[in-house]
Amino acid sequence: MSASRKPGEAASAAPARPLRIAHLYPSLLNVAGDGGNLIALERRARWRGLLVETVPVERGEQPDLRRFDVILFHGGQDVEMAVAAADLPLKTPSLRAAAEEGVIVFAVCAGLQLLGRRYVSSAGEELPGAGILDLTTRAGSQRFMQHAACEVTIDGQTGTVVGFENHSGLTVLGPDCPAFGRVVAGAGNNGRDGQEGARWRNVFATYLHGPCLPKNPWLADQLLRLALARAEGVPPHEVRLAPLDDTLENRSHDVALALAMANRGRRTALEPARLNRGREV
Repeated sequence: MSASRKPGEAASAAPARPLRIAHLYPSLLNVAGDGGNLIALERRARWRGLLVETVPVERGEQPDLRRFDVILFHGGQDVEMAVAAADLPLKTPSLRAAAEEGVIVFAVCAGLQLLGRRYVSSAGEELPGAGILDLTTRAGSQRFMQHAACEVTIDGQTGTVVGFENHSGLTVLGPDCPAFGRVVAGAGNNGRDGQEGARWRNVFATYLHGPCLPKNPWLADQLLRLALARAEGVPPHEVRLAPLDDTLENRSHDVALALAMANRGRRTALEPARLNRGREV
């Protein structure tokens, strides 16, 4: 993402108040640079003359998440994920209400899994999720690590979203939960069904790290557009964002897509090491 540029004209439906972003568990869940998703949204809004207010939401805190326009819920390893899962019941009623009222939620990896019904670890431990997304995840015996891409459609507009997947979770979507996108390259939710991520109303969940939004300015702007529409109480098609110079962002996207397509059909999956008397075998 460009470090600086001249701000564009404000969006056509700029809210009278700042755009409010809630960042869930920022001290716990920020693997693979997922915090860059927050930076992308903040800068793309501010470059257009929009005010932005970001609030970190940590363990033990119970804000009314309906008061926000965007909620970010990022990835983490199993240890951090378990800590977040233990705290999540405090936030689940507010998080569910926010999702039902159309607040934009963008979740990555562990965030995707914890928005589902449950996550079952390789040791058989079950972590209950928020139950917002009709999906379940079980830890598998392989880790998917590769550049990946999927085709995503939002409000009739379709784009290719790129990123890097790094997970061993096998996610299966229920009948009430469409996928975030269709796998173009990579493993997606489980390496079998061609589905990537999950979606419900304005909840968008994906396995793609990268971070995702800086490499996918089209997706970042779709989220901003939906957030502005809800803030102003207008249909999303009435919100027009001023164009930005995305030369660097698009170049990063194209490089990531080329890497994903070069590996297409040769899925990378790492078997976990088996230990025998302290030695790898």
